[in-house]
Amino acid sequence: MNPVQSATRLLLVCGCVLIVTGASLFACYSHGASSPDGTGKFFMGREISKVMGHEGIDWLERDNREDEEAPSRAVAALGLKPTDIVADIGAGSGFHTFRIAPLVPRGRVVAVDIQPEMLAHLETRANALGLKNVEPHAGAVDGVRLPDGSIDLALMVDAYHEFSHPAEMLASLLSALRPGGRIVLLEFRAEDPNVPIKPLHKMSEQQIRLELEAAGFDWKVTHDFLPWQHMVVFEKPRTNH
Repeated sequence: MNPVQSATRLLLVCGCVLIVTGASLFACYSHGASSPDGTGKFFMGREISKVMGHEGIDWLERDNREDEEAPSRAVAALGLKPTDIVADIGAGSGFHTFRIAPLVPRGRVVAVDIQPEMLAHLETRANALGLKNVEPHAGAVDGVRLPDGSIDLALMVDAYHEFSHPAEMLASLLSALRPGGRIVLLEFRAEDPNVPIKPLHKMSEQQIRLELEAAGFDWKVTHDFLPWQHMVVFEKPRTNH
């Protein structure tokens, strides 16, 4: 049963008690010894990774990112409409934000980040490019701070695995999306040992689906046409069935 179908219930998943109330998922996080690149905080059996800060802008904007991740193919696969309101969650340097903005000329891209340095960079670059439909937006570690039903698509590129409060963030996104709105995750494939990324900065399709489906999203499709990443698409249910 989908969590949105029940008023309040308890789930035991990977040794973690989850309290589902309506469309909200609250997690009893666990803590343990941290891995070299981890926080020691666990959610549904997964250790949350450390965050890459604004100092990593050069890596985000590296010249060979197209070869390694094929972001142009990922953006094309989103199937955006000109009027879509897109939230780029953990927008960082705006690598995807500024590729999406021209595709939604009558919509906008809300570039959500929690780091002031990233938000300042986003604003400066949007002004330099003359993009009026890019809106830098300060989120929080436990929510995107967007109005209910205000976005058509939430995109998270190599970001979700770093969220310190994933359950709260997913509940926030579920509220911010319109019924039938999509949430798309790009995450480096944990199943592939040849993907040269630190283990905690990868996620398996199984783990992604476990967490997103528990939060109330319906899985639609997983694309594996990208060189290193899963592209996993979910939808907010249109009704409570």
